[in-house]
Amino acid sequence: MLLKKPAPALTILLLLGCIALCSCASSKSGSTNEPLSTQVTPVPPPKTEFEQDLDFVRKGQYTYIWVLTRKDGKPLDSDDGAFLRKTAPQVVDWVTTDNGKRVIAGTNFNLEEGNLEVLKKRYDVEDYTGK
Repeated sequence: MLLKKPAPALTILLLLGCIALCSCASSKSGSTNEPLSTQVTPVPPPKTEFEQDLDFVRKGQYTYIWVLTRKDGKPLDSDDGAFLRKTAPQVVDWVTTDNGKRVIAGTNFNLEEGNLEVLKKRYDVEDYTGK
């Protein structure tokens, strides 16, 4: 009995199929001794009350941001609030922060052209514009 030789295309096809099966089987075994690596994403520390309030004022897109504290370090009271509103009426947002010891002012008016010097006599004033 005579056996026919398989066609060359069929031989190549069978050979490629066997190679594919062998490579799939070896990749599934995963028998490496290397430990799996996991990426750790650093978690930023939680923001302080001041940082959160400052972000709130920044989101208001004001041209100028000022932070005021009393020179004696005490919390701001109702008299301070009245004085600030009277002395700097151009301020749109006043946000009290740090347990009432600081106030963040958001405005589109440059207080240096207004009553900033009057404010500086009673308060420590920091310019947070662009910071």
